[in-house]
Amino acid sequence: MASGLFSILDDVAALMDDVATTSKVATRKTAGILGDDLAVNAEKATGFLAKRELPVLWAITKGSFINKLIIVPLALLLTAFFPVVIKIILVLGGLYLAYEGAEKIVEFLFHRPKKGQQVVDQAKDDNRDLEKTKIKSAITTDFILSVEIVIIALGTVIEQKLAIQILTVSIVAILATVGVYGLVALIIRMDDVGFRLIKQSQGKGTWFIMGNVLVKSLPWVIKSLAVIGTLALLLVSGGIFVHSFTYLHDSFPRVPLMLKEFIIGLVAGLIVVGVVSGVKKIFARN
Repeated sequence: MASGLFSILDDVAALMDDVATTSKVATRKTAGILGDDLAVNAEKATGFLAKRELPVLWAITKGSFINKLIIVPLALLLTAFFPVVIKIILVLGGLYLAYEGAEKIVEFLFHRPKKGQQVVDQAKDDNRDLEKTKIKSAITTDFILSVEIVIIALGTVIEQKLAIQILTVSIVAILATVGVYGLVALIIRMDDVGFRLIKQSQGKGTWFIMGNVLVKSLPWVIKSLAVIGTLALLLVSGGIFVHSFTYLHDSFPRVPLMLKEFIIGLVAGLIVVGVVSGVKKIFARN
């Protein structure tokens, strides 16, 4: 009986060793999309009143965990029985991401910004409906990015045993959520850390300088994230289209891949924005 127990423990140890190896490979493969995920979600988690930032981020994080609980088993089942559905889901998700990215560019170029007083009034109102809308949008975007992360991770272990597939994809999914939203939390609370350092430094020394840097850097970081997040949406969507359709992958071989993905994502996004705007106008008239 003791030998049987040791045999089981040996099998478990061997399994975990294999999972550790495959998890490293899968994490490396998904590093690019995780970076895009960070940029997109950091941008979406900002723009709220300071007292609402962490509650909003926690709501998005819980939504992200629920997304993973849905996606991981679904991806395993579809890969095993209906692999063609995976491609359809990816393409539809790519269209949504392209739409979000292109819409931000169109809004920036053609929509006039609100006057200062309107912005202040909106901040005073602490509009919870707007907050819920942004949280919903962030969770939807996270769902699509999570689908790609899970599928890429699954692709690295598709030839492995089912147990290794399940454990590897689950570990990558958990790391993606904890890592991404942990970093987002650090970014959006930069100013709080800065103020504490300034207060403790008594107006001098290294901590005072670091505190000032953190406080003054936050507005620039937020603006940068808005730009990087938009670019990431278009790059991810373009990447989905390029890898899903052979003729797009093989077209314009001399154009750098990243540039090709951006252009394809932008063009697809502008088309979807045009279609959505047209449909909205038709329904508005009726």
